[in-house]
Amino acid sequence: MKRIAISLLRFSGMVVCFLVICFATACSEENNDDGVTAHDPSQPITITDFIPKSGGAGQRLVIFGSNFGCDTSIVQVLIGGKEAKVIGLNGESLYCLVPEKSYEGGIEIRIGDGDNKVISEASEKFEYQRKTVVSTLCGEEDENGDYKTIDGPFSDCGGFKNPSWLSFDPQNPQLLYIAQDGGNVRLLNFQDSTVTTPITRGMGNWDRIRTIDWTIDGEYMIISNDQGGENDISTSILSRTNNFSDPQAMTRYRQCNGASIHPINGELYFNSYEKGQFFRYDMERYFNGELGVKDYEELFKIQDNSWEFNIRIHPTGNYAYIIVINRHYILRTDYNWETKRFTQPYLVCGEPRVSGWVDGVGTKARLNTPYQGVFVKNPEYEGLSDEYDFYFTEQHNHDIRILTPEGKVTTFAGRGSTSVNSNPWGYIDGDLRLEARFDQPKGLAYDEVNHVFYVGDVENHRIRKIALEEEN
Repeated sequence: MKRIAISLLRFSGMVVCFLVICFATACSEENNDDGVTAHDPSQPITITDFIPKSGGAGQRLVIFGSNFGCDTSIVQVLIGGKEAKVIGLNGESLYCLVPEKSYEGGIEIRIGDGDNKVISEASEKFEYQRKTVVSTLCGEEDENGDYKTIDGPFSDCGGFKNPSWLSFDPQNPQLLYIAQDGGNVRLLNFQDSTVTTPITRGMGNWDRIRTIDWTIDGEYMIISNDQGGENDISTSILSRTNNFSDPQAMTRYRQCNGASIHPINGELYFNSYEKGQFFRYDMERYFNGELGVKDYEELFKIQDNSWEFNIRIHPTGNYAYIIVINRHYILRTDYNWETKRFTQPYLVCGEPRVSGWVDGVGTKARLNTPYQGVFVKNPEYEGLSDEYDFYFTEQHNHDIRILTPEGKVTTFAGRGSTSVNSNPWGYIDGDLRLEARFDQPKGLAYDEVNHVFYVGDVENHRIRKIALEEEN
């Protein structure tokens, strides 16, 4: 039955495409030279059928009937009460695009000028299917790209300075923390739709706040700090008991780009830009008072020295991805459960030192400054050894990509509206690939309960949202 349904959908699409070609040839000029009878306002309009029967915004829809004429300037089509864009007519059929949020699905055609309109409604409703789109949650800038940083409601919170890392509070998923590289930590509160600044750089003597992570119990926040000196703070720990207001230096070393807690065993992993070092720090011994700020262990070095990378550990703890930002590739390091340590990493996707935008498998894929990633459970993988895809931002490809467990890279969102200009960046909401544009996205978080992505859109100074269309 599934194969039959797919075949019917493909056939329906072929029919629509064929009819579009017919409209292009028969009604390229709004006249009757091709034998199409003009609309007769003294006669009723009939609607006999339409294809396809369902779809989302932007779906090509062909409506069949009579007395449509061939003058698009006097034709109005409403679907679910929303006006559709009419592309063409040829007397007995009409081609249009389904508008956004046409939830009610009723189809109505109005033809005529002024008050002399002939109206007809279809007896059957179009089944509107909500689709996933990019929208703007909060943040703004003026026409010159300038913005203010202010606390307030989502509708009036100014802009965001380099929102490079996003992290949900594990004990309260209504709170989303935003690390601003070179700025402070902002907090989105979805309960009251407000933005505040609960943590400042001065509180921890930090230079660049790079990442945020949490201990397994969620009682402590871990902030990584990027600073130049060997004895500068690399990671700090903040207690929920103190409302995250009294940061304590946990480890010290230069140029830390990221820190992550193992989700099962709880140890901390962090890095240094200096020589590509990958460090391990025993959190259990730290809490027992046995470790100081220099008592960490170097496990390995990645192949590129003096290049930024961050660490994202799989929810099972079986492996981690090492995102080598400025060298445009992603490594994988597998976890040894006996030694409780990650092992020497290997290349998963991208070509080291080669930037580009190419979907593909492994080293055939091309990346450009990948940044933050999140693991998202894919229901199609249920029962497999790895049930998660990895979604990640790309700063200079201006998009969101997907990495499968097999190493296949595809583009999920961004780089749309190619008719606007040839550049892939910008600020446009809408369809994931056809319309939406970002400008250097870096931060990424996923609400697994509501199936919503949040994106730190750096040069647009906004927090973008990827979710099903709103119903209101």
